[in-house]
Amino acid sequence: MIDYNTFFTNKTILITGGSGSFGQAFIRKILSTSKPKKVIVFSRDEWKHSEMQDADPVFRKSNLRYFLGDIRDKERLYLAFRDVDYIIHAAALKQVPAAEYNPTEFIKTNIIGTMNVMDVAISSNVKKVIALSTDKAAAPINLYGATKLCADKLILSGKSYVGDRGEPKLSVVRYGNVLGSKGSLLPRWKKMIQDGVESLPVTDERMTRFWITMDQAAEFVMQSLVIMQGEEIFVPKLPSMKITDLAQAMAPHLPIKNCGIRPGEKLHEHLITQGEAKCTFEYPNHYVVRSHRSKIEEGQKVESNFEYSSNGNSQWLESDTLQKTLLMLT
Repeated sequence: MIDYNTFFTNKTILITGGSGSFGQAFIRKILSTSKPKKVIVFSRDEWKHSEMQDADPVFRKSNLRYFLGDIRDKERLYLAFRDVDYIIHAAALKQVPAAEYNPTEFIKTNIIGTMNVMDVAISSNVKKVIALSTDKAAAPINLYGATKLCADKLILSGKSYVGDRGEPKLSVVRYGNVLGSKGSLLPRWKKMIQDGVESLPVTDERMTRFWITMDQAAEFVMQSLVIMQGEEIFVPKLPSMKITDLAQAMAPHLPIKNCGIRPGEKLHEHLITQGEAKCTFEYPNHYVVRSHRSKIEEGQKVESNFEYSSNGNSQWLESDTLQKTLLMLT
């Protein structure tokens, strides 16, 4: 059992993109398990800041701060990162079709913005930085995934810039689709069903995905932040799900309409590729893809032909389990 209270108490934590779905879940989790000195919500959306504080008293606690800014703006980051102990880097542009049409904007935010976060964290004596990645960064075929892969590589190269000082330690968390997150399939289908749609659009009936709840994602990031030693990718063990099973769980009375794969979309996703197997170690609830310089305690080395894909997974969410999960999310 990880002692979050000891680790986070009297520490200052900043979350880039902190007004998003993950940031809100993380704040709830950290405030319920420890007593941080300060939690800073760093994002460019002042309306979301206001919405958060209006929605729940937990977001009006005296140790919460709301800092307007963009990770593209390095000077603003210098102000925001002063006296910060830990950074969770969640800010990103994420929509796959939007990336295909607006590549330069995704490059500026996901790559250059991450470089800014890393550079300023190193200059500001931050202790740890953990960046949120995605299954789409493993063997990417779309621009969004490619920008996140570049961002991951930047974070994992951080030790080269930190040098003998040893801090900040920089690592990555990589997980799959988050059930119910803003802009994801679940709320989109839910609205369609409420509007009386006659069928649910599915890009391809063979499609599979890794799925994680927002609460699980927040818990895993907290766990990884505590145990990280730098230059690791933390990957939770997750169940897979067929898109058709999600449709059946949400609207068993509706037929499925096959609308074709969108630009940049995969049939199946990877969390760990076979090329990463040589440096991947297994633990009871997660995997760690580590560099040769990582000092994290070694787990069980995986087989050389190992890969972690949504269609080759041993854990699956079936329709009945999905229905129970969906009920808990509503």
